Amino acid sequence: MRAALAALAFFTQLAHADASRIVTLALPHALRTGDTAWLEVKVGIIARGEEIEIATAAGRFLGVISPHGIHSGHEAGTYTIPLPADAIADDHISLRISLDRSGHAQRAPTTEEVKSLRVTIVDAAR
Repeated sequence: MRAALAALAFFTQLAHADASRIVTLALPHALRTGDTAWLEVKVGIIARGEEIEIATAAGRFLGVISPHGIHSGHEAGTYTIPLPADAIADDHISLRISLDRSGHAQRAPTTEEVKSLRVTIVDAAR
């Protein structure tokens, strides 16, 4: 029975991994006291009703990008999501990026749908 549960957990994890893209990003520099890290996501052309979900690699939900009012065939633009300091380890953060299609299973976005990901830091002095 334990072997069956372990196998089920393993295959569930594999299926979940296929539904997202895991990326690890380096911070431009170490966070200092009072600094805030932000994720910049450049979104390309996605269909009406599609959303980009961002979570840590461990599954902690960080945010969702849900473009509205974008003309069909146009890029959705650049969006920012705050990154909690406790999700950053050794000046890196690992993220799970998914495309949620209304009425369809989640999947990993293509490089044309999520064109770039970048971590920026707002200095405490600003």
